[in-house]
Amino acid sequence: MEKEFARLLIEWYHEHKRDLPWRNTNDPYLIWISEIILQQTRVAQGYAYYQRFIERFPNLESLAAAEENEVLKYWQGLGYYSRARNLHQAAISVNGVFPVKYEDILKLKGVGTYTAAAICSFAYNQPHAVVDGNVYRVLSRFFGINEPIDSGKGKKIFASLAHDLLDKVQPALYNQAIMDFGALQCTPLSPDCTVCPFKNRCFAFNHNMVSSLPIKQNKTKTSERFFYYLLIRDNGNIYLNKRTENDIWKNLYELPLIESNTALAVDDFIRKQEFASIFKENSVVNVRLLNKTKHVLSHRIIYADFYELEAQDIKMDFLSKYTRLNMADLELYPVSRLMHNFFENFL
Repeated sequence: MEKEFARLLIEWYHEHKRDLPWRNTNDPYLIWISEIILQQTRVAQGYAYYQRFIERFPNLESLAAAEENEVLKYWQGLGYYSRARNLHQAAISVNGVFPVKYEDILKLKGVGTYTAAAICSFAYNQPHAVVDGNVYRVLSRFFGINEPIDSGKGKKIFASLAHDLLDKVQPALYNQAIMDFGALQCTPLSPDCTVCPFKNRCFAFNHNMVSSLPIKQNKTKTSERFFYYLLIRDNGNIYLNKRTENDIWKNLYELPLIESNTALAVDDFIRKQEFASIFKENSVVNVRLLNKTKHVLSHRIIYADFYELEAQDIKMDFLSKYTRLNMADLELYPVSRLMHNFFENFL
């Protein structure tokens, strides 16, 4: 069964494989970069970011030598910025030599079992099976596995099965094949099972369970947050704040922010203590709503209002906490997609 499964999979792959730049190299650094980008990013979106990133940081040395701000700037738009911070810290930690052993690669900051297996397989052709969302889907449907993929027991079952099925002679080829098969053929929604080479043996297809597998037990709860941003104009300059808390967009820049647990009208947020801490009494003039937007992240929905205002007198403690800059220098500062879109459309 294992050899036949691998043979059919690889035959399909030779005919349908995607031409991706990180597949034309066995450089562990480049493969590492691609895998980190693709952790939370679709291939179509990640392609351009990958090319741009490796053009500026073509090797470990260049990434390790860069300032974090610049790394974040080149990551801008990809989201999940902890990935970029982890890449930078890991590059510094290896002193110019990328590890070869699975156990050592797994120690790199931001690298989990899937990424370590992928690097070992694609860079060194070591027999480590990758298990990502595509693999879970293919195996659960073909074998009819109803154990939740996010349970401890489920993870062990799929990892063991993936290892047993792995072509130990050509693991890189096999791993690429099963990932592409899941991405292109055995898709999450409405796969065309009539052209699938496994349809006669696929448990899910033959039991009308394609749409119900794989099973996931825990659905992530989504929280709502309400952000009120202040575009404070000051003789052609504006003010930015660097987010340093252990929260979304850590170490990225943004306009001065007032956050609330509930939606607020303009009169309500102007009366908040955070607003009063910025401006001296009766110094604010011409408060104007520029934009209201809904920004959706994986676990959060952010409702963001952007207000433009002029202030005749700003408190000194505010000036010491925020960065005052000319708008022409905005491109030097890494910002979230939410902030980037606002700057693009309203400045």
